[in-house]
This record gives sequence, C-alpha cells and structure tokens, in this order.
Amino acid sequence: MFLLDKDWDFPSSNVFSGLEIDPGTLVRKLDLDSRSIISSRTGLEGKTVLSKKEKMKLRKERWLQKIESVKLAKQKQKAEAKRKATPVVGDMQPLMEALPELSDLTTGGRGRKPPKSRVKAKAEPADFCLMKQAQKCRLLEEEVARFHEVIADPRYRANPLMAISEHLFKRLRQEEEGIMQFSPDSGS
Repeated sequence: MFLLDKDWDFPSSNVFSGLEIDPGTLVRKLDLDSRSIISSRTGLEGKTVLSKKEKMKLRKERWLQKIESVKLAKQKQKAEAKRKATPVVGDMQPLMEALPELSDLTTGGRGRKPPKSRVKAKAEPADFCLMKQAQKCRLLEEEVARFHEVIADPRYRANPLMAISEHLFKRLRQEEEGIMQFSPDSGS
C-alpha cells in the first residue's frame, strides 16, 4: 500500500475555505450599450404570442421553403451533370456560314443545278449538317453504291486515273452546258 508522509498532508480539502466574498459585489448590472444585440432586442420587445394556427402556418411555410430549396438544389445538380456530360462544341452555325461549301470550291463558285430526274417536290438541303438523319443515311447509301459501281467498272480497273479524269471532264462539260442553257443571255 501507499504510505503518506506528513509532508504530503493537505491542510484542508476546500481551497476557498478562508476566503470571504460579499454577495453584493458579485451582482453587476449591465447598461444597454454593453448588452448584445440579441439580448437587447428580446429584453425590449418581449415575445409576441402566436396562436396555434399561426404557428402551424409558419411551420408549414418553413417546411415548404425547405422542400423548394431541396428541389432547386437537385435541379442545379441535374443541370450541372448534363452540362458535364455534353461535349463543349458551342454554336457551330456561324462557323458553317463563314466557311465556303466544298462544291463552291470545286466548281469555282458556280452554282450547280441538280439533274431533273432527282428534283423532288420538297428540295433536300445541300448542306450535310442541315440534313435530317434519314436524308444523311440515304445520301451515304447512294454514295457507297456509286463507289462500288466505279470500282467494278473495267475501265477504272484498267487505268483509274484516266477514268477519273474522263469523268471529271464530262461532268464539267455538262455543268457548263447547263449554265449556258439557263443563263438569261440564251433567252430560255
């Protein structure tokens, strides 16, 4: 066991036993300037007494505000997720308008008329970007079929460069004749 020496003996267990404090010095009143804003408001105005119905209305309004704020937060999260999911491309329309058409570059700026056999009641857009998905698929299928016809042609197999140059020469001649027929000078 532990033995206590007389050096370690404490005179009393109460630290404040010899101290005498006057209770009048402990009570102190604060002036209005030293009070906090909240305590000064509650002290001056007093609490307003609300009826049970009014309290229920206030609780309902607070609850509806909470629900609305949660809905808004969810909508913001959805919109942000949608923005993150979509690639940033911006508005490509001004760029498409600024760049020249490929057909304009190849024909030297002359407008090409579609052949009469392909003219439909409703004209399809010439720009690939403005076409609907079905129109794009139809155009691509036509181009693939035409490509396979060209590859199967014996003249192309014999001399591909000569076949392409002949085709381009004929095509340019047809376009020039088409422009000459529809020009205002020719009287048509």
